[in-house]
Amino acid sequence: MFSQQINKYLSSNSGVLYTLLAINVLLILVAPYLVRRFSAADASDAALEFRVNVIRGLNVLAIGLLGHFRFYGDGQSGQGIGVKILSILVIIYLSYLTVHLIGRFVRLRFGRAVQNVGAGPRIADTYASRALSIFFSVFIGIMALISIIRVAGFSSLLEAGGVIGFVGVFLALTQGAWAPDIISGLVILNSKMFKERDVIKISDGNEEMLAIVYRTLAFHTELLNLVDNHRVMIRNSKIRDQTVHNLSRFASARGLRETMLFKIGYDVSVAKVKVMFESAFQAAVSDSQIPIEEQHPLEIRLKDTGDHAIEWSVHYYTKDEFALIKTKQLFREKILTASLEAGISLSTPFTHQSQSVSEMLKTERLSDDTVVDEQPITDRPS
Repeated sequence: MFSQQINKYLSSNSGVLYTLLAINVLLILVAPYLVRRFSAADASDAALEFRVNVIRGLNVLAIGLLGHFRFYGDGQSGQGIGVKILSILVIIYLSYLTVHLIGRFVRLRFGRAVQNVGAGPRIADTYASRALSIFFSVFIGIMALISIIRVAGFSSLLEAGGVIGFVGVFLALTQGAWAPDIISGLVILNSKMFKERDVIKISDGNEEMLAIVYRTLAFHTELLNLVDNHRVMIRNSKIRDQTVHNLSRFASARGLRETMLFKIGYDVSVAKVKVMFESAFQAAVSDSQIPIEEQHPLEIRLKDTGDHAIEWSVHYYTKDEFALIKTKQLFREKILTASLEAGISLSTPFTHQSQSVSEMLKTERLSDDTVVDEQPITDRPS
């Protein structure tokens, strides 16, 4: 049995036994430092304390198990169910710790440093780090599963391939729930369409969302909604099904080209409208809170000539993608102020026509299609 082999090995190698005991005692002492060092920067205090308690508890179990092998390592007493449970817990703990440490090392080696939104710097995943982390996690998980089965005394299931086959069938039946998100996450990281701290606009055809990419995890992506100021979680596969606009990557050196639309009546001349918009633009440039590109002039275009008003489009450039909403709101306020000073109404006018009764009758007579015979009328015989 697997436990008997451990008993014999530890009984004949006291140095290894005492080394493992010293390592577990050391892990108990330095658990708070290790948890803070290898945890995410935004982890809460409650989560950190829970992880410290879990590590210390499992290390105590490991010390108890090693003590049992040291003092009762006769090869027979190691068959108790309690020892098997302790051994399984230790295997799970060591597997989790190994996966966590390897994942941290891979992220440090192949990841990239980013500045968290509202927090300190952190190491973000790349395509290489995510793929290697998944590979090592699967490999260590399989090794841990085999070890647990051997400790539990079900080696015959391993020889027949029963457990591994069951796990394979289970993964195959549930692959629709986890495989698309993992693959989509790898595709997102590999395509480099967006990364952490990028401002994106997601559109599914019905509504749009303006958000900052917080981080891309194995199954989902966390976003910070710029409008509502809260965190949003979206599945990786769902993000790939939507249209994503990366506003942090400009199409030209001018920056983002933002547009605002206004409907002004036909009674206002074109020159007066342009003077009003230019006045608002100069006021916005003078305001330090409005990050508008001053070197690029305002673009004023006539978009549509409707039934009641002329629709004007105003285009300006900005390079501060994090302040898009504030910039548009403050600039719109400057335009409102300039319109009031110029006596131009920004409300959509409504036109109507009224006719008097005589005008209506005249219109009806002019529109009559009856042909009148202009030949002279002769007298008819009586």
